[in-house]
Parts: sequence; structure tokens; C-alpha cells
Amino acid sequence: MRRPTDLLSAALMHATARFTVRYGEELRFAGTDLPAPRRHRVPTRHGRIPVHVYGDLGAPSVVHFHGGAWLMRHPAMDDFWCRYLAAEAGCAVVNVDFRTAPYVTYPVAQEQCHDAAAWVAEQGGPVAVSGLSSGGGNAAATCLQARDLGSFTPVLQVLGVPALDLASDLPTGPGMISPQLRALVRRVYFPDAARRSEPYASPVLAPDLTGLPPAVVMVAERDTLRPDGERYAARLREAGVPVTLHLTPGADHYWLSHDLALARETMAMVAGEVRRALGT
Repeated sequence: MRRPTDLLSAALMHATARFTVRYGEELRFAGTDLPAPRRHRVPTRHGRIPVHVYGDLGAPSVVHFHGGAWLMRHPAMDDFWCRYLAAEAGCAVVNVDFRTAPYVTYPVAQEQCHDAAAWVAEQGGPVAVSGLSSGGGNAAATCLQARDLGSFTPVLQVLGVPALDLASDLPTGPGMISPQLRALVRRVYFPDAARRSEPYASPVLAPDLTGLPPAVVMVAERDTLRPDGERYAARLREAGVPVTLHLTPGADHYWLSHDLALARETMAMVAGEVRRALGT
């Protein structure tokens, strides 16, 4: 049951994200000279949504899904990431402005993300998908949907500190992503407990991971979501999917901000994998 106090908390997070989310400014290593992204509205099963396009539609593209625990609708929080990939991987980047709680519940965000990526694929050029935190969960769910629906074929999935298991409780102890936050997300965006173990809600629990695109999975040593990424990487390998698993030592959920020298290396690694996958 979605309690009024939970809905109020989620609405405040949703409304204030553009003022409270501050990470990323120190990570603008490339692409700062690119023009502002162009805004398009694309069709989905749940209505038209905006996407913000860095570069030209029809070019080899990365479709990106921002984080925010399915509670914050603020794609600009990952502007640094989109600009970096556009500049360093030589591709277009499409940052998807999908809907979030408390105004929708699962599976709206996951299905909007897939539908937006499929629309980008229709414009021409190969497509990779990318996501950070909850956006990583959306990226993995997009790949599963693309396979199951036969809608398009992503060439790569890039998952940064992804949330991939909403059916299980988080480990207790210190960490930016607390059990309390996980509980709020489940009550507000995944209110039907029986659906939290579905593949598009919890991709790591999907019974079959064969036929998915190669993956770059990035985890952080102290992040409570680290087991999600490591389990997913292991299961992908078991399914015959090529995987690069990257661990940032000593870091919590904002893993790129932990050590800027390591962040440069990590982001350069991702840009290289994207270039190879897209052929740019």
C-alpha cells in the first residue's frame, strides 16, 4: 500500500532533485564545449516523453537512463556523462526523460525506456544503452525487453552501480543506498510485492540471460548495490555473454566522485568500449 507519507516524501524528492543533486560537476572531463542537447518528444506505451539529444539522430547512439531511485525525474543529473560519451566515443547520446514515482509505478519507467531506445534504433545506426544506479536497472530491463519483443538489437549495455534486484532486502550497515531508501522505493514505485521479482524489475533474477548484448558492469567496493552488479556479471558470463566487470576500490555509490584520477580511467574505458561496439 502506498502510504500518504511515502507519497509526500517521494513527491518532494521528485520536485527538488534539480536543486539537491550536485554530483557530476567535478566529472566534466570532456564535452563541455558541446551545444545544449536538442529536445524531442518520442512515443511510448505510456504516452510521449522528452528525450535530450547530444549530436544527430540516426548516427551511432548511446541511449542513456539517469539514476534517482525511480523517484527523481531529472535527466540533467547525468549531463556530464552524456557529454563525455558524445565527445570521447564520437557518437550521439540520447538522454531519456522517463516518468518516475510517485506519479507512476512499475513498469512504466522500464517500458518507456525500452520504447524510447527502440525509437532511437528506428532512426538508423547502431544503438548501445547506458544507465547509472536505477538507470542501470532500466538499461538492463531495456535489453531484456528488446530481446523478448524482438524490437531492436542493442550492441552494448553499460551499467554503472546498477540496481538490479528489487525483490531482496539490502544488506544493513553504512552506505549511501540505505535499507530505508530501498524500502521507500519499493513501497512507492514497486508497490506490488509479487511483481518485484519480475525480470524487468529485477533483471538479475531473470530466468534466462542468453541472447543479451555484451556488458560493461561497474561496481564500487563499499556500495550496498555491489552484489547486484557482481551477480549480474556472473550470470551473464554463465549465459555466454561477454562481460567487463570493473571495481572501484574504496568507493561508495557515487563511485566516480571518489577518486577523480580513477574516474578518468573508468570513463575512458567506457568510451573505448562504446567506440568499439558502435564502430565510431
